[in-house]
Amino acid sequence: MPFSIRKATIDDRGELESLIARSARALTLGAYTPRQVETALRGAFGVDSQLISDGTYLVAEAEGSIVGCGGWSRRHTLFGGDARAHRDSAELNPARDAAKIRAFFIDPAHVREGIGTALLERCEAEARGCGFTRFELMAMLSGVDFYRARGYAPGAAVLYELEPGLTIEFLPMNKVV
Repeated sequence: MPFSIRKATIDDRGELESLIARSARALTLGAYTPRQVETALRGAFGVDSQLISDGTYLVAEAEGSIVGCGGWSRRHTLFGGDARAHRDSAELNPARDAAKIRAFFIDPAHVREGIGTALLERCEAEARGCGFTRFELMAMLSGVDFYRARGYAPGAAVLYELEPGLTIEFLPMNKVV
């Protein structure tokens, strides 16, 4: 199915939240429990309006609907939506810091159509245009193979506390261009 990519706007927020929830619930099966996913949707997964304001969050559209999203950031925060605590909006220095690849979610009905790859390539190109030569991200376990196939190397797994007594595992990954 043909799709186009554009910058996200704040008016997309509701549709993005719905897409992120659908994607997380369907595409993380086997990697996370339903409780982990539902709790993560309240902070670790979600829309980061700073990315939208910065003009670095993208959406893929097909037939008038958003079927994918993802972005990059020139800020220190590595993952999480607006509700996540401990965010750091300080700007990165492209000469010494890695751009952050952020919040990639694909509609379950549109996986394996090249949407994620197209979004990632566009994000990397935009970040390179701003002087970044390195990228880092915090991958959900269900996304590790996708990023590895595109040149990202994994680091040591990280356990993130969603709430007292409940954690979720992520894998930091990086790429040098």
